[in-house]
Amino acid sequence: MTLDASAALEVDPLIDNPATRIIVCCGAGGVGKTTTAAALGVRAAERGRKVVVLTIDPARRLAQSMGIDSLDNTPRRVKGIEGDGELHAMMLDMKRTFDEIVEAHADAERARAILENPFYQSLSAGFAGTQEYMAMEKLGQLRARDEWDLIVVDTPPSRSALDFLDAPKRLGSFLDGKFIKLLMAPAKMGGRAGMKFLNVGMSMMTGTLGKLLGGQLLRDVQTFVAAMDTMFGGFRTRADATYRLLQAPGTAFLVVAAPERDALREAAYFVERLAAEEMPLAGLVLNRVHGSGAARLSAERALAAAENLDEGRIVDQRSGNAGVRDATAASPESPPVAHTDALNHPAEDHTAVDHTTEELTAGLLRLHAERMQVLAREQRTRDRFTALHPEVAVAQVPALPGDVHDLAGLRAIGDRLATGGHTPAGAV
Repeated sequence: MTLDASAALEVDPLIDNPATRIIVCCGAGGVGKTTTAAALGVRAAERGRKVVVLTIDPARRLAQSMGIDSLDNTPRRVKGIEGDGELHAMMLDMKRTFDEIVEAHADAERARAILENPFYQSLSAGFAGTQEYMAMEKLGQLRARDEWDLIVVDTPPSRSALDFLDAPKRLGSFLDGKFIKLLMAPAKMGGRAGMKFLNVGMSMMTGTLGKLLGGQLLRDVQTFVAAMDTMFGGFRTRADATYRLLQAPGTAFLVVAAPERDALREAAYFVERLAAEEMPLAGLVLNRVHGSGAARLSAERALAAAENLDEGRIVDQRSGNAGVRDATAASPESPPVAHTDALNHPAEDHTAVDHTTEELTAGLLRLHAERMQVLAREQRTRDRFTALHPEVAVAQVPALPGDVHDLAGLRAIGDRLATGGHTPAGAV
């Protein structure tokens, strides 16, 4: 079964459906998730919906393509949207999101103690999994506000696409784990009992950790844990709630990939993981698909023609015979040329021009052969994915000659997304 035989992903019905409230664009890094998310946002807004696009891409390309100087943790209105809808865009600030959680769930004094704690500052700025967890937190916040018809999420550029689903659980487990509970125990005991527990029951552990981590770091961790005591359960609760939101019927996952072996292998893993987690998959967006306007000329024929030109041979396409080019040989139908004519009207020398033309033609034929080889390789890769997952609807986006850097470019991507699962014959 080839990709052309698989179901076409219908993007417009998906974004037009008022029941669709969240679209999550996920996939390996560098496959065009940010551009896909932005293009979907523009198209949905121009078809009448009130949309917010949440990106986690630190390259800030989304802001540039939407004509915004910069994006931050607050949704900003995008100007230039045609139609009755609205488009807002924002970029996740994971530390600011963490700070907002602390400020919302702790009194002023405790919040200040947490925000000023050195261990908290390190945790909120770069702890493994924090970005993915905060992306989930921000999604939950946006959905709870019920201000937008549609939320489009561009997932973090993780090493693996699966990190987006795994990291929030890992961070929640850390904050609710045995190590944290051990550190929290002395503060919970309180008074003399707590001091006795700390001095006797934890002396060996804290001494060892103090040597490994440094005494000051350990004290910072213990102070952080004591201040965060009442909040740890909330992290796990909110992570679980957002996870259930991702499983809800109003959510749609779009797996984004390029027609390359590693990207489609990652896409296949993600499709299988979404199925295992019972999360709703809308389909696969295949970006940067190559095409040719001369697909009937195979790579083999193009290379053979280029070799013939290089060797000075011509091919009679009607009879299939090859012969050596002789510039001086007269055609049987040509009348004889008198010497006086040749002397009075010297013939122009076209040898150099013909040679240059043949070189250019041979070069173009080789380029075409390379393009056709790329097309064949991409088709084989897509066919392997489709054989594994024939149920996954696919939309192809032809490769563009340059980067997308404005709303017009995003509209063009949206148009290509909406055409279905077939690449136009003249795609580049």
